[in-house]
This record gives sequence, structure tokens and C-alpha cells, in this order.
Amino acid sequence: MSDSGLQAVLDQGARSLRLALDAEAQRKLLHYVQLLTKWNQSYNLTAVRDPRQMVVRHLLDSLAVLPFLPGTRLLDVGTGAGLPGLPLAIARPQLGVTLLDSNAKKIRFVRQAVAELELNNAQTVQARMQEYQPARAFDMVISRAVASLDELYRQSQHLLSADGRMLFMKGTLPEAEMKAFPAGAVELQSRQLRIPGLEAQRHLLWLDKKG
Repeated sequence: MSDSGLQAVLDQGARSLRLALDAEAQRKLLHYVQLLTKWNQSYNLTAVRDPRQMVVRHLLDSLAVLPFLPGTRLLDVGTGAGLPGLPLAIARPQLGVTLLDSNAKKIRFVRQAVAELELNNAQTVQARMQEYQPARAFDMVISRAVASLDELYRQSQHLLSADGRMLFMKGTLPEAEMKAFPAGAVELQSRQLRIPGLEAQRHLLWLDKKG
């Protein structure tokens, strides 16, 4: 698909999600898709090969969570190829985003993408989430289909501020994982997300930590 075709998919998708993306943000988002397509040939960063599907399954899927981000400092745990953190950092320049992954190959790509896209609000860290000890806890911690809800909460709750929000991006609603989540610890909320151009189910789950 041509660059103009990808632009049309992104523009239409953003309108469907009721997101305002300026020309610079759209340019950087499509540049990210170009970088991902190029590096994917050697690094196997994502199973999605078609650039149009990358716009839908990676960009729009990531951007759909923007209305649920109340803070100013976000940690993307297990970011992989930079998802959802890189699209969020592009779309919201005032948001400070830290991209965390233990995989050296993937962090190498994300670090290069941050540099080429000139994202002054994004930084990369190579570490395991349970071992990462930042100087300051984060307002928000997000993960995209990295592990079970319980495992993610246990291994990354130390990274979240006392009144922070933890968000989990999932496909179908993980009812078994929700039942296994520590009862009474925190209240899990969920919302089904409608991703333009995507037939598969997407759900966002989140909890608000209280003290």
C-alpha cells in the first residue's frame, strides 16, 4: 500500500477513535511503521508484516487507550517493538514515556526509533520488570499482552506510584485471569475497545492503586 493509502487508514482510524492527531504526529506514526517494516525483515520484531495491518493492529490499537491515561509519566512494560509506548509518545508529546524490555534486540530497535523520530519525551531501559528500580515510581504502568494479570501485577506493582493506574491491554476478556486476580487487593475495571478496521476483540483492563 502506498504512503497516501496508509495515511488514509490512519486518518480515518483516528477520526473513528475521536483522536486529534496533528500533521507532525501523523508523519511520525507512519515513519515508525516504515522503520518497523524495515527492521522486521532482519529482526523479526512482529508477526504482522503488512504495513496497512501495522497501522490497524499496532498504531490504532495502541492509540485507543489514550483516553484512559490520566497521568504524565507512563511506563510501558515489555514494550517489545515499542508498543503501545511509541505511538502514545508520538500522539501525546507532553507525556513522558519509558519503554522497558529485557530483550536486547528489541530495545536496540526501540532506541533507534526514538532517535530517528526525535522523541524527546521517550527513553528506553533494558531490564526485567521485576528487577527494574527507577528513581521515581510512575503515574501509570501499561502492558500489551505480556503475561497474566496476576503475574504482571505482582512483578510490576513496585513501579507504580501510591495513587497510580495500572493498565492491561488484552484481546478477548481474560475471565479466568480476572478470577485468579488477588481478591480484595484492588478493583479491576474493564472496557471493550473498538479498533477501526480490526474484527478481533480488544479489551483494556485497569486498576487504580490507592495508597
